[in-house]
Amino acid sequence: MPHLAAVLPEIVILVAACVILIVDLFVPEERRAISYRLTQAALLLGIVVVVVTARIDPVRVFGGLVVDDMLSDVLKLFALIAVALTLAYSRGYLAARGLYRGEMFVLALFALLGMMVMMSAASLVTLYLGLELMSLALYALVALRRDAAAPSEAAIKYFVLGALASGVLLYGFSMVYGATGSLDLDRIALATLGAQGDRTLLVFGLVFVVSGIAFKLGVVPYHMWVPDVYHGAPTPVTLLIGTAPKLAAFAFTLRLLAGALKGLEFDWQGMLIVLSLLSMVFGNLVAIAQVNLKRMLAYSTIAHMGYMLLGFLAADLNGFSAAMFYAVTYVLMTLVAFGMILLLSRESFEADLLDDFKGLNRRSPWWAFMMLLAMFSLAGIPPTLGFYAKFAVIEAAVNQGFVALAVAAVLTSVVGAFYYLRVVKLMYFDEPAESAPIVAPGGTRVLLSANGLLLLVLGIVPQILMGLCTLAITQAHF
Repeated sequence: MPHLAAVLPEIVILVAACVILIVDLFVPEERRAISYRLTQAALLLGIVVVVVTARIDPVRVFGGLVVDDMLSDVLKLFALIAVALTLAYSRGYLAARGLYRGEMFVLALFALLGMMVMMSAASLVTLYLGLELMSLALYALVALRRDAAAPSEAAIKYFVLGALASGVLLYGFSMVYGATGSLDLDRIALATLGAQGDRTLLVFGLVFVVSGIAFKLGVVPYHMWVPDVYHGAPTPVTLLIGTAPKLAAFAFTLRLLAGALKGLEFDWQGMLIVLSLLSMVFGNLVAIAQVNLKRMLAYSTIAHMGYMLLGFLAADLNGFSAAMFYAVTYVLMTLVAFGMILLLSRESFEADLLDDFKGLNRRSPWWAFMMLLAMFSLAGIPPTLGFYAKFAVIEAAVNQGFVALAVAAVLTSVVGAFYYLRVVKLMYFDEPAESAPIVAPGGTRVLLSANGLLLLVLGIVPQILMGLCTLAITQAHF
């Protein structure tokens, strides 16, 4: 039974996806809401199961393939919440474009299942299986609008580059396995810390592994898929790609670098310095030139992943906690920003241009305020949550002596503030193109408002979220 309890959240999501897949075959077109409600019920049940089965002491099950610890529990909880909010915000958009179908919900659940497997992985095999399950589901989701050219083009780019990155990562895994003789993360850690195995082969393997991680995080120079996929995919799918998978990528990076390859810390720190610096500079500079909000947020994502890597660079408890705090904060901020794009969109109108937000304050002051909170938080302006997240990773980097990189992070943050504040300027100081107020369904109004206000409340009292992240890292098995 302890074996099943450790993977009970995954079992719930897997069974729910299979049931919804079958039920959707028999649901008439006018009653598609049944599939949506079943999906949300499964996500709610998953949240309850994660909370009930959460445990302080780590346990490894299924021959060491899976680990159940506080880190996986906390990340799964936020991933479930992120997917539930994504589907809730997207409901009207999907219905208006004929995408309110069972395959959207089933693929989202399978992508979530892949993320949860990655979060609990204790072996290279489990990590790779989870990554591929998540990636394949996301490729299919990007191509959900088969009748449109842009999503199909984005899906092909995502698939080709994703397959290439998976091959690179697998090549790195094979080198690590060849050097250490094990696929188990704990045994690989013992081998690297004890200087066993062929070090040259290990370092070569590390280069490929870090390259694969960099692609999944979307950091420079492995970022080329991010703007095209964010822009080309339907906005609900962009929201899904931009939120929960970042938590899985964080777990993936932590389990591999801080766990299995801790003995090569000096080597991967050097690589992360380059990736982090390039991402912060390139992402923020290119985002300034964007007039499409989805592309602007895509380039800002590249920069934000660079900031998150600052926490990994510190390579201590504070650094990893700060990186996890940053990942969770980024998900909460992105949910609000893309939630607002979905809210302003309507049939045959995509509110994805910066000009679409002109004069929003005159049309709906409350929604302008929510977008303002999202932009302030993404820019790192106090007292929003994003400020504390940036402060935490920069402080962790300074404590470990990466002062120059911390200065670069501060300077690039100032540059980044320009394009976030440009959105605020458009909303509050420009004339609106139309005067009709924004009408939001009851559920979306409550959830999006709570999500936006959370950026302010947690920014004033960040200790709650930081305490949870620190506890998860302290009790993590790696």
